[in-house]
Amino acid sequence: MTEDQPIRVALADDQALIRAGFRALIDAEDGLEVAGEAGTGRQAVELARTAAPDVMLMDIRMPDGDGLEATREIARHGALPRIIILTTFGLDEYIVEAIRAGAAGFLVKDTEPTELLHAIRAVHDGDALLSPPVTRRLLDFLKSGGDVEPPRTLEQLTEREKEVLALVGEGLNNAAIAAKLYITPLTAKTHVSRIMGKLDCRDRAQLVVAAYESGLVRPGWAG
Repeated sequence: MTEDQPIRVALADDQALIRAGFRALIDAEDGLEVAGEAGTGRQAVELARTAAPDVMLMDIRMPDGDGLEATREIARHGALPRIIILTTFGLDEYIVEAIRAGAAGFLVKDTEPTELLHAIRAVHDGDALLSPPVTRRLLDFLKSGGDVEPPRTLEQLTEREKEVLALVGEGLNNAAIAAKLYITPLTAKTHVSRIMGKLDCRDRAQLVVAAYESGLVRPGWAG
């Protein structure tokens, strides 16, 4: 996609009224366009395959395969889109499960329209996107031992990569990491890419979980 091409956004929600609201918001925004709509999990998977959108807004609760199942299926093929989970449900286990499934972001449906538009652009650019309430629930959940996965080990990471991962876990972007470690943003980006490969993480959202799972970062450390 070149810079003058719009970001193509697919909408997956079983409520037509919500899809219509998202469509109106996206259609009114320069640089974004709706690539298609789906009302079930199965339709969402098919839409991702046929329309090849850049970003997909995915509801968790849908018939015929929920949003988490659809996200796993889409991620299994290792291609676009970048998926933002949107839900009215704030259950902690959904947050971790959605990120593990391959979601790049997780927002509640009462998110302000401007924040949703920012989220679409952010995940398209490769950033993780967790709204502040979601981040707090995620950290509280991991702190409470609610995670059922075995802790990750970081033996394959260099000391510098561990430093970078800790800062990713605190929510810093590449520019902020570069400033903190006195390196260039390109070097920070290279470190992040290498860490993703070594830890088998699809994106920054999964790196955030990895940082907390491993014990490298603990809730309350970030300023």
